[in-house]
Amino acid sequence: MPEIILENITKRWGKFFGVDNVSLNIPDNSFITLLGPSGCGKTTILRMIAGLETPTEGRIVIGDKVVFDSNAGINVPANKRKVGFLFQNYALWPNMTVYENISFGLKNIHEEMPVVDVAAKQAGDMIRALSNGNKIKEVVEECRDKNGKLDENKAYVKLIDNYNLSIHTAKELFAMGIHAAADPATLAKAKLSEYEKKLSDIKGKYQSEGKSLNDKYEVLKNGEAVIEKRKLSKEEIDSRVRACSRIVKIGMFMDRYPAELSGGQQQRVAIARTLAPEPQVLFMDEPLSNLDAKLRLEMRYELQRLHVETGSTFVYVTHDQMEAMTLATRICLVNNGVLQQYAAPLEVYNRPANLFVADFVGNPSMNFVDGKGSQQSDGSVALEILGGIKARFVPTDALDLAAWRNQRDKEAADKAEFERQRLLVKGAVEKSNKDEVFKYHIQKVEEQDDSLADEPVITDEDFVIGIRPEAIDIDANGKIDTTIYGAMPTGMESTLKLRVGEFLLTSVIFGGVIYQIGQEEKININGSDILLFDRRSGKLICSGKLEL
Repeated sequence: MPEIILENITKRWGKFFGVDNVSLNIPDNSFITLLGPSGCGKTTILRMIAGLETPTEGRIVIGDKVVFDSNAGINVPANKRKVGFLFQNYALWPNMTVYENISFGLKNIHEEMPVVDVAAKQAGDMIRALSNGNKIKEVVEECRDKNGKLDENKAYVKLIDNYNLSIHTAKELFAMGIHAAADPATLAKAKLSEYEKKLSDIKGKYQSEGKSLNDKYEVLKNGEAVIEKRKLSKEEIDSRVRACSRIVKIGMFMDRYPAELSGGQQQRVAIARTLAPEPQVLFMDEPLSNLDAKLRLEMRYELQRLHVETGSTFVYVTHDQMEAMTLATRICLVNNGVLQQYAAPLEVYNRPANLFVADFVGNPSMNFVDGKGSQQSDGSVALEILGGIKARFVPTDALDLAAWRNQRDKEAADKAEFERQRLLVKGAVEKSNKDEVFKYHIQKVEEQDDSLADEPVITDEDFVIGIRPEAIDIDANGKIDTTIYGAMPTGMESTLKLRVGEFLLTSVIFGGVIYQIGQEEKININGSDILLFDRRSGKLICSGKLEL
């Protein structure tokens, strides 16, 4: 499967930038999730890679092929990019069976591909199956019902799944009656010699012509596969349909119509139909959002397994951060068309690049606490938090705040200069949906509408502390007095709202303890994954521990 490279991709409509200068490197065989709120540009990025949307500028490479380049005037159409699509709407043909739905796209393929000797492939498949007659009998006998009646259709599916056969070969194998023979091994051995001779004759014919067959039964000449523009044979179509149905476990539903299937089964059909043309990359746009919560969880496991079994590159769009965290090898988090962070799920969770990422990823959401203070000679930062509580933030790694701020200011100046230079180019337009520092939410007992309030004056002494709910523990020897303001037990854990003065903190306490509203407790803030953010830019400064 190919690597996908996006270089400075921009998509705008007038002055509105749907995607703003995004660069990504999607490695081979990775599972990437494009995550973000509705309207952030994630689906637009997906559609541009797939060829369904034309970027305003930039460059896209799939494997070793440039599929889009605004400067060179290259724009390969979607049907030439060898990609598969799986959308929220399964779009199954209601008047077609499952088999017909999966095979529909395969019948329309007409392109250059290796020549395959179908007769040789069928003979080879039969030789593989006939090597053990007793095994054939065992497989078929599993298809009898409680009354001892043999279900032939089920037997075909079992033979297909066990030996990777087409339906035509499976029927031919079943018709030999090996399962009903008194000595299945002897009968299978006799039949085996017939197919070995047949395959040998076919190979001899090619040898006389200076050709040969490889292990895929492709015709070779001078060691190279013979290529011709052709359609897929019925045998090839059936083999692909059966292989894909086996992967998603719908082999028994080939003759059913979509209306006769559950939501999860329909989803599996849609996946099989997408996999059948053997796409280079599989694109999925919120494909599980139509399913109920339990089925959605089951399908996540199926997608994980599918990714491993196919070895394909998956690009998956979702606004559900739980889906992104559980499925992805890397998360691409987008907001307002701008790439916020591109990293492994646990890195995004534990080391969010900025306040937006910290707020978006995690359930319950991260606690944000304003802090005011300065760095001390020992490298720690002395702070005042939660309405006057004295605290000390101790960085995990050595921190030079002055140097960090210099780098922050340089990056801001470089970005401003880049934008100034961009606007000098003929045809460039100013972005109407301006990028702003994320306005994080401080939980308070009495929530106020801050929309009419004056913007606060932010200095370099202003920080934001990010605390995950699991870092706040109820502790009889805790340093902070609190009152239980709300409690939601779920069995293995309880989510608490804790009142500290006029502020509220969210905590997750593991275990089956019941807490009463109004109960007085003490808390500690534990762990070394407490985050220190720069309030002016919203960027992460570092992680560390908070001493109270």
